Amino acid sequence: MFAHYIDLAWRSLRQTPLVTFLMILAIAIGIGVTMTTLSVYHMMSTDPIPDKSDRLFAVQLQPMDDGETWATGDDVPYQLTYQDAINLQALPGDFLRAPMIRAGFSVHLNTPQSKPVIEDARVTARDFFSMFDLTFIHGSAWTETQARSAAPVVVLDEEMAQQLFGKTNVVGESVFLGERRHEIVGVTQKWRPNIKFYDLNNGAFGKAERLFVPFSHVKAYDVDTWGNTNAWKFEETRDFNDKMNSEMVWIQFWVQLDTPAQRQIYGDMLMAYMQQQQKLGRFNREELAYGLQDVNAWMNYNKVISEDNKILVGLSFMFLAVCVANILGLLLAKFMRRAADVGVRRALGASKRQVFYQHLVEVGMLGLLGGAVGIVFAQLGLLGVRHSYDYYNNLASMDWVMLLSAPVIAISACILAGLYPAWLVCRTTPATHLKVQ
Repeated sequence: MFAHYIDLAWRSLRQTPLVTFLMILAIAIGIGVTMTTLSVYHMMSTDPIPDKSDRLFAVQLQPMDDGETWATGDDVPYQLTYQDAINLQALPGDFLRAPMIRAGFSVHLNTPQSKPVIEDARVTARDFFSMFDLTFIHGSAWTETQARSAAPVVVLDEEMAQQLFGKTNVVGESVFLGERRHEIVGVTQKWRPNIKFYDLNNGAFGKAERLFVPFSHVKAYDVDTWGNTNAWKFEETRDFNDKMNSEMVWIQFWVQLDTPAQRQIYGDMLMAYMQQQQKLGRFNREELAYGLQDVNAWMNYNKVISEDNKILVGLSFMFLAVCVANILGLLLAKFMRRAADVGVRRALGASKRQVFYQHLVEVGMLGLLGGAVGIVFAQLGLLGVRHSYDYYNNLASMDWVMLLSAPVIAISACILAGLYPAWLVCRTTPATHLKVQ
């Protein structure tokens, strides 16, 4: 019976090509607009590292004096001071930890043929690669000895290596960061998370860095941040050393805690550390506070998905509702013109339920066709977003969830639009139309 309904629906759609085209176009435009905004929202809200997002934690400390406030809901700064980052890195414990900043260098090979390029860099600890699942295709991270001695070493990703050398296996080669020569100790696989969740201070949707140097370079070579530096009190900072010893916050810090017990132990260690610092004249607050937020909580805390994005999705669904309303009017006109045919079918024994289902199958087919065209419109919309906003390159795309959702939404919208017209036509009185015939 279902196959028969499909045959009838196809015949009906072909009998009114202009009306069919208008209805398919209406639902396709509505789906195109809706799926464009919904796809971007979906990619924004997707867990960026699902295998371990509940085990990676951003660390916050409250260093301010009583009475001082911060632009967060709990008054705790997003970042740490340099001295706190160094002290936390030195805490005992068998867990991965990574202080980090975003910096940048003029990268070149110190040859006449090598044109210098300005490149972002992640200045961090060697645990960063394990924590955030970067895969080495050649070499490895720098050693602890190299980190402690601030050895001039660097890790590149395969794209950067290919750009500079025309090949990926460049371990042992040299690259210049500014005027300083660095030895390449490792090459990672290309790593492009959709959301730069590990450093939301510098934009949630920026590009991930393609080169990495040890965190000890901050002190050894006065490597300053290219990100945010904030202060909560006046301090005279004449040079970079003063900044490192100040209460300015500019360092991000992440730890990997694999069990609730580890998290409890680490929280106790943070509290003990702040109490110890109080004795040295810092953390002058009656109530000490710290933050340990996993990846998804950290993104919510930083409002990665703004209210504007949510409103835009809502508006797109409202636009889809307008398209559905237009389709409803066209379906009413089309179905009621067939009232005579329905009357004959009813007189020959077709039940109201059969007539109702037949028309729902027709609007469902309409939704399927509109959804398919709508996916094409959505892809064009996402292409426009990618060309308009570079930082949306990874976000303005449709994964398989969105590809499957588009026809489901389109069919559901068309069925919703067709419920009333189908119900109205199935109530046709056979006798009325038989007299006319």
